[in-house]
Amino acid sequence: MENIYTSGKYLEVTESWHAEDARWKAAQIKAMMDAHHLRPKTIAEIGCGSGAVIHELSALAGLRDVRLEGYDISPQAIELARQSVNDRIRFFQQDLLATDDRKYFDILLVVDVFEHVPDYMGFVEKCKSKAEFKIFHIPLDIHVSSVLRNAFIKNRYTIGHVHYFTAESAVATLRDAGHEILDCVYTNVAFGLFKEHPSLKRAVANVPRWLFSKLSVPFAARVLGGYSLLVLTR
Repeated sequence: MENIYTSGKYLEVTESWHAEDARWKAAQIKAMMDAHHLRPKTIAEIGCGSGAVIHELSALAGLRDVRLEGYDISPQAIELARQSVNDRIRFFQQDLLATDDRKYFDILLVVDVFEHVPDYMGFVEKCKSKAEFKIFHIPLDIHVSSVLRNAFIKNRYTIGHVHYFTAESAVATLRDAGHEILDCVYTNVAFGLFKEHPSLKRAVANVPRWLFSKLSVPFAARVLGGYSLLVLTR
């Protein structure tokens, strides 16, 4: 699977490395930081892709003096990320967890990443040693709708998901890898990205999600999907 990230195939499929979703993702991350009064001086993102989340975070109030670093194994991603840097932002084409680098950060971001990693348990466990706090954003690919539509195979060969999670299995993964769960919240990806990129197709799909969410967000996530899980660990 590593080939699709280093060969340029992933950029070819996604076209932008999901940069168009970065502003929404950065807002979710900042909300989690604010909820727990986290005031970091250093932030790193592993699997940073085009670096768009880091760039969006760097412009938010309260983070304009923070030093940010992004790490990715893809030369194409890092080339995109380095098109806009400043004295607070740096990008590295390397696997932060596979080096003897003793770098340690206040917060490590792992945003829609470990579902792509073959040894995801080993990956998540290694993340513990790189920062005091970790913020994971995890797609919840397992829901009734995805099972009925067999959506996993499409995601496997387009966006590279090789592991699939419910909210419960995502939290269990982090706990089993030794993380202390401080907070977890559902993020409404379907609604959030509709606001960023409105379309008729998304509007129609969001109607039943909205109705189900009025009963229960976890129930809506379990039946219709469209949600991810944002988790703060230590």
